[in-house]
Amino acid sequence: MGADKRKISREELLRLFQDSGHLAADEMLIYDSTVDDLNMDKFKKFFKKNYEQTIKATGLPMEKLLQNLNLFKDSHLNLAGLLLFGEHPQRFKPVFLIKAVSFFGNDMADTEYRNSEDITGDMENLYKDGMAFLLRSLDKLQNGQNFNSLGILEVSRIALEEVLQNALIHRSYFKNAPIRLLVFDNRIEIISPGKLPNGLTVENIKYGNTVARNHIITSFASKMLPYRGLGTGIQRAIKEQPDIEFINDRDGEQFIVTIPRPKKEK
Repeated sequence: MGADKRKISREELLRLFQDSGHLAADEMLIYDSTVDDLNMDKFKKFFKKNYEQTIKATGLPMEKLLQNLNLFKDSHLNLAGLLLFGEHPQRFKPVFLIKAVSFFGNDMADTEYRNSEDITGDMENLYKDGMAFLLRSLDKLQNGQNFNSLGILEVSRIALEEVLQNALIHRSYFKNAPIRLLVFDNRIEIISPGKLPNGLTVENIKYGNTVARNHIITSFASKMLPYRGLGTGIQRAIKEQPDIEFINDRDGEQFIVTIPRPKKEK
């Protein structure tokens, strides 16, 4: 930059390769892992549900079957296999979790909070527990319903689901940072590591243009999450929550989604 020079870090170099489309993080092998690090019960249920046969009926060794599904290679799980079906993914990748905080007030610098949670587990658990945190932290409004009704969530649940799924599926796994769910009095922020890939802009994604950053994870997500994979998630979120805001923070290497909360009556 100008007259300044510095050596590029390994993490930055990997992100450059990813942005060029020559490297996918979810294909990277987890060299300390083996097939024993799978949640085998979960994988067997997934396989039977989606392929309508048992693993035993395939006649294939587990290692070969996992390799055919692009989850395993050279005696090791890859990152997709670990995140989708690993028994304890954070044992290998401690920062690939969700940091969730509900603050008093509207400033992240505040030292007091209502609730704070580190959400861990495989991708399905991260999604389920992340949504549970958001729903616990938000208000339900009567909105003309009768007294005995459960109330209506103050923001669109569909928008929250779409944005959280996108954060888990499309984040940069070359950036060693957690996803952050931040609930303030006046807004919700969902912060995903990594800027939009391959030159995408906020305007692009609003019109349904997408680039799959994590190909293997994306292919499995439609079978494991309420994810359609059609590139319409952002459009659906905007339709349900028109005041949603997207910020592609290139300098900070992060993607920020902000949903305003309704003003509370005094």
